[in-house]
Amino acid sequence: MHPMATVDIAIIGAGAAGLAAAIFAGEAAKPSGARRIVVLDGAKTIGAKILVSGGGRCNVTHDAVTATDYFGNRRIIKNVLSAFSVKDTIAWFASMGVALKREETGKLFPVTDKARTVLNALVERCREIGVTISPDHRVIKIDRLPDSDAGFVIHHSHGVLTANRVILATGGRSIPKSGSDGFGFTLARRLGHTVTSTVPALVPLVLGDAMFHQALSGLSQEVELNTMVKGECVDSRTGSLLWTHVGISGPVVMDASRFWCLAQEQGEPVEVCGNFFPGQNQEQVRPWLMEQAREHPRRSLGKILAQRLPQRFAESLIQHAGCESLTAIAQLPKKEREHLLSLLTKCPFPIVQDRGWNYAEVTAGGVPLEEVNFRTMESKLVPGFYLAGEILDCDGRIGGFNFQWAWATGRLAGQAVCRPQV
Repeated sequence: MHPMATVDIAIIGAGAAGLAAAIFAGEAAKPSGARRIVVLDGAKTIGAKILVSGGGRCNVTHDAVTATDYFGNRRIIKNVLSAFSVKDTIAWFASMGVALKREETGKLFPVTDKARTVLNALVERCREIGVTISPDHRVIKIDRLPDSDAGFVIHHSHGVLTANRVILATGGRSIPKSGSDGFGFTLARRLGHTVTSTVPALVPLVLGDAMFHQALSGLSQEVELNTMVKGECVDSRTGSLLWTHVGISGPVVMDASRFWCLAQEQGEPVEVCGNFFPGQNQEQVRPWLMEQAREHPRRSLGKILAQRLPQRFAESLIQHAGCESLTAIAQLPKKEREHLLSLLTKCPFPIVQDRGWNYAEVTAGGVPLEEVNFRTMESKLVPGFYLAGEILDCDGRIGGFNFQWAWATGRLAGQAVCRPQV
């Protein structure tokens, strides 16, 4: 690109939200004469996050999406989502030649099962409508020109660009090696925006050595997870937990992780407990255990628990409780039985840290939604400046929700950026 080029619209970040914004801007601009639209991205090859998402298959969206699937200002989130529904997303991808399929979990994937299909379609559509994508153009600074309608000067790694309008879609801080290392927050701040605390969300958690996770690496099971901050339950959810060599992962852990990370960041006492009998508390599980002792007094503790729990887990937990797996259930002293019941229904996880930004799928926190106009994604503080995607303070649960947010905000910004300014 020419060192001092001038464009109509500059989009910073060629991830999901940036590419969506570019496509919708390019399409909206077409009838009124071509506008020059450029997408600048710091990475040498774009779309790294799209390619790794959903295990390399790209979980494009979810069949049912509501504001309650997200954290942030839900009133605003609801308005944004209503402007671009899942049905719209499916039709939009179909128009680019990408058919989607629904899996039992409600997740939608490309029928090819390849994330590359999604990225190629977005890039190809940009090419068709004349949008320029410039990889390896890292934006260092954005200055507003003094005259309010004059636009912006964008300093990047290869020179300077002036643009009438700018869409910031740099992502958050998750998976920094893809290029989203949080610098977008600095750019937004320098233009006058605030940024709330940003912490990893949808991130696996690391457990202390006192726990038995290593012996169970690769095993998954249904668990009810409760997160207590300052003694109050802030989140309770049931789902699949995956034991890993360093701790715990799986959908239920990924979804709960934001609460642990935020409490840590804010220096608040936080505890995460697992209930391996989801929906039942200690008082409800005790009668079952007593009944087993009456009916099968000579059966071993390990065998009894393995009726309801994965055997490897049952044996590890019994050992962790200081009991013997081979003990006949009727021989178990009351004190030990109560301790075991407590671990079965309220097992504290000794979390030492999260796995960090390289393993986080999304960022919790960001530019407050109150600082943008939810109809257009335009900044309320800086005319002609728009924000889309993960840079905003909105994070969805696992299952395609964060992509739906990217498509919806990208579309709103892309279409609005082409309208004449009032």
